[in-house]
Amino acid sequence: MSHPNGSPLDEYRARANRWQAELTSAERLSHQLGNARLGTGLAAVAIAAMAIGAGWISPWWLLAPLVLFIALAVKHDRADKTRENALRATAYYQRALARVEHHWIGKGHPGEAFRDSRHLYADDLDVLGAGSLFELLSTARTAAGERVLAGWLLAPSAPAAARERQAAVAELRGRLDLREEMALMGEDMRAAIDDQAMRKWGELPPVRFFGGARWAALALACAAAVTFALYFAQVLSARPLLAVLLVELMFGMAVRPGVQRVLASVSTPSRELKLLGLLLARLEKESFSSPHLRRLTHALDQHGLTASAEIRRLERLVDYLDSARNQFFRLLAAPLVWISQFAMAIEAWRQQCGSHIGEWIATVGEFEALCCLACFAYERPDAVFPELAEADNGKPLFEGENVRHPLIDPAHAVGNDVKISGAACSLWIVSGSNMSGKSTLLRAVGLNTVLAWAGAPVCCARLRVSPLRIGASIRVNDSLADNKSRFYAEISRLRDIVELARSGQATLFLLDELLSGTNSHDRRIGAAAVVRGLVEGGAMGLVTTHDLALAEITGPLGDRARNVHFEDHIESGEIRFDYHLRPGVVERSNALELMRAVGLDV
Repeated sequence: MSHPNGSPLDEYRARANRWQAELTSAERLSHQLGNARLGTGLAAVAIAAMAIGAGWISPWWLLAPLVLFIALAVKHDRADKTRENALRATAYYQRALARVEHHWIGKGHPGEAFRDSRHLYADDLDVLGAGSLFELLSTARTAAGERVLAGWLLAPSAPAAARERQAAVAELRGRLDLREEMALMGEDMRAAIDDQAMRKWGELPPVRFFGGARWAALALACAAAVTFALYFAQVLSARPLLAVLLVELMFGMAVRPGVQRVLASVSTPSRELKLLGLLLARLEKESFSSPHLRRLTHALDQHGLTASAEIRRLERLVDYLDSARNQFFRLLAAPLVWISQFAMAIEAWRQQCGSHIGEWIATVGEFEALCCLACFAYERPDAVFPELAEADNGKPLFEGENVRHPLIDPAHAVGNDVKISGAACSLWIVSGSNMSGKSTLLRAVGLNTVLAWAGAPVCCARLRVSPLRIGASIRVNDSLADNKSRFYAEISRLRDIVELARSGQATLFLLDELLSGTNSHDRRIGAAAVVRGLVEGGAMGLVTTHDLALAEITGPLGDRARNVHFEDHIESGEIRFDYHLRPGVVERSNALELMRAVGLDV
């Protein structure tokens, strides 16, 4: 367990340097041992020439280089494993440093497999994809961990679950050693673990053998061993042994279909369960105080045996089964009914423990997802856990101070206070010129809401937020495949958001440049109707525009709506932005200046 006192950057650099030193030392040792093995081999050739060819010395001298070569081989193998481990650790901390120094985009896992173009906010808020919240957060090693994390980001959790996760993330925040050890458990783990295949294997219908088949196999193996020993000692003739072998042949034919089914299905899941067992064994060693983490570790204890112990038992059975493939042991395996015995033992294990495989995978997945959030919490010391509040008189609320965009470099992110509530002011019309920060504000509000209800800390000085379902229209595009124009795609998204609000669920809407795909007359009428319907339906949110006519939407809504804006100014011929919100409607546009800045003659 570790409780680092320094900054994340200093801690990561120190650990990266330590692992780099170990990598350099291991590479040097591996090179030296390789040379020593080569020298030992050459010495063995010289001794063989003098002992066998010339007869100058005794052949027993060959034992010396042989013993030395074996010892060097064992040590060389250990050095190579140390080198590989140090190489993985170095790469792990390079990625960690990239996140802290904000060079992480394109170096993580974007979560493309979880994307759904119909989701009401995932694409608009950059929850998934390259440079997304998922890529920033995900350090999971298994598909289950990635799936759990994506699920938390794509739908708000129940208040009780989110609060329990907060406590778990707070406890895991400083456990760097635990996260490091989990990260070093095999670089190929992500590709190897097919959790869905393992779960299906555990839930396959049982393979049936006739009653007492396992005892019969054991009895036949013992009978073969005894009759062979007595025959070899010349106590019995070959007839008893041949009779036993004949019975074994008949037994093999009887159980062959079931054995073949077991052999066909066990190979891949058993190897992948071995990798899963590494994570489970590490998790079982930890002692936790938060209720959620304690429940997770308790779920790994089945009838007094831990999940990792059960998986190790399966590993041993599969190793014994695989030993029958050895060309030297194969002749003995047949009369000992070796393959049938261990195939039936593996099937017995599956019937006893197979139903728990899904639970083990789910536990590892949830723990990995919690570690992802804990890593984010550690790397963002200024992030705070939000107050997950109940709705204000049944009305939603979002009250944030210094709300910052989680995907922008913390050194450059500009925060703003955002306080909206269904019980008071439930609509902000955000005006401002192009590139002034309007869309960034929407995403900052949306992503911090996503983080809050996932159980993670948020990039705010303080945040009080009620349970919210998010509907966003920020990055809506046309689709040739679906034969939809941009305007049609936008109004389809608006319909989905309105239906979400009408369903009675507390809704946060985030609408960027509302109805920009139509003429100003229709836009003004349509936008006013949509926004008024959302507010009167109990939803709350923000709408951005650089069309100052849309700022008039606030008039009929009175105190339930307000105008805010971003400003820019010209400095030395260049447009400057400070990204700070101000009350009221923006008074100027920078569109012409931007066109001139890119070389257009306007």
